[in-house]
Amino acid sequence: MSGSPIDGADMREVDGTNFLALQEYLYGQLDRAAKEPLNRQLYRALRGAILAGRLAADAVLPASRELAGALGLARNTVLHAYEQLCAEGYCSSRVGAGTYVARVLPDPAPKQARRAVGGQQRVCLSQRAEALLVQFRRSEENSGPAFAPGLPDLASFPWATWQKLLQARQRSMRPVEYDYRTEGGHAELKAALADYLRLSRGVNCSAEQILVTGGMQQSLDLLARALADHGDAAWIEEPGYAGARVALLAAGLAVHGVPLDAEGLDWRGQALPRPRLIYVTPSHQYPLGSVLSLARRQALLQEAGRHDAWVLEDDYDSEFRHRGRPLAAMQGLDRAGRVIYLGTFSKVMFPALRLGYLVAPAGLVEPLRRLQARLYRESDYLTQATLADFISEGHFGSHLRRMRGIYAARQDKLRDTLAEQLDDALPLYGGEAGMHVTARLPEGSDDVAISRLLAQEGILAPPLSGYCLGAPPFPGLVLGYAGVDDAGLRLAAVRLARTLKTAGVFATL
Repeated sequence: MSGSPIDGADMREVDGTNFLALQEYLYGQLDRAAKEPLNRQLYRALRGAILAGRLAADAVLPASRELAGALGLARNTVLHAYEQLCAEGYCSSRVGAGTYVARVLPDPAPKQARRAVGGQQRVCLSQRAEALLVQFRRSEENSGPAFAPGLPDLASFPWATWQKLLQARQRSMRPVEYDYRTEGGHAELKAALADYLRLSRGVNCSAEQILVTGGMQQSLDLLARALADHGDAAWIEEPGYAGARVALLAAGLAVHGVPLDAEGLDWRGQALPRPRLIYVTPSHQYPLGSVLSLARRQALLQEAGRHDAWVLEDDYDSEFRHRGRPLAAMQGLDRAGRVIYLGTFSKVMFPALRLGYLVAPAGLVEPLRRLQARLYRESDYLTQATLADFISEGHFGSHLRRMRGIYAARQDKLRDTLAEQLDDALPLYGGEAGMHVTARLPEGSDDVAISRLLAQEGILAPPLSGYCLGAPPFPGLVLGYAGVDDAGLRLAAVRLARTLKTAGVFATL
């Protein structure tokens, strides 16, 4: 506390009592303008600390002279407080040794306080938080080598190049550039992104239409708060990206799953409320891997116009196309300014980068920029500047080309190993792009129970059920293959196959 008598106090501990922490607590409890005497205030503060467990049984109190000096009090004020505590049985005075908290208190601590001390207090969360935690339990994707979806090959990232660029930017950054920023992202990064997106994805945009965010989740949270009110309906794919579902639920939206067919999202004939937001992954549906056809994209844009809805296009891994020619981004077809294009660097670079971006229609950029600056503050501009250099100097493109070849080879190895072990008993969906495939289990399988069984064997294979609001279209497992080397991938695939056979998943094997 700046300017308080405890400035410069030490951090000594005696019998577990941290004097600085205790003195700061006590100083904050004293109101020198109050009518109540300071010795009485000090007594109440110490008694509360004892009952709340801040001071454990047998803990030594600071010497009266020391505490008086630290708090700016007369020594007699402290002595009177200590004497009152001892008289009521909260403390005991030991000749030549000081004042200690009593081992047995005169009245029991409140149950809530006792539970807090023991770490067993039941925390009462909001209904919204409890609902979100249920969603997390259904869809959590912990980091792990095989088969964690969305985990890139961190060992193959050009770390030396990145560190060199980062250090160069650190040396050139001026102090003012470390202040809070409100520009919606580093200007050089936005310019580099605009060039990249126009050329590689057919996105119609200028640098001024781009906002750099703290990742995909922040982008979704910002858009849900800015474009929809509590209780508004949002359409998402079923099955679909669990992170989008959670972000929209957290913002208070009513989330409705829309089924898929061979052409992608299929809302026709469904009893769905009028949407305010429509979330889609048209270039590579997550997690089944289908591509939203051109006819369906045009129909979806018309449907969005009919409902006055915004389309959130998540182009999460379009950089890793392994087979066939990719369709350009749906945003390039949009003539009414209804599509907001979303991207992230977590998969193409590394997750800890925590940078994403969105491309908004021109009229929406300014309010989104102002909301972003106030709700979250803006992401690290030093890192953004380094990323701009990484892209403009060609390292980003080289990295993508290299990883595209590595990931395609790993997918082939996964397919070959599973076919070798299981023949055609475990069909794989998707794989034309991205970093994962979805394995279809036999009808009647409990994919949640099977996922748990595999976890006991050290294999992370999330169940397809975790990507659904309701029942999945079939029981399945989502298998990421990017984040583990070739040898580890083969071993994990063999172990997965053997575990499934041993568990009797395949009746004919």
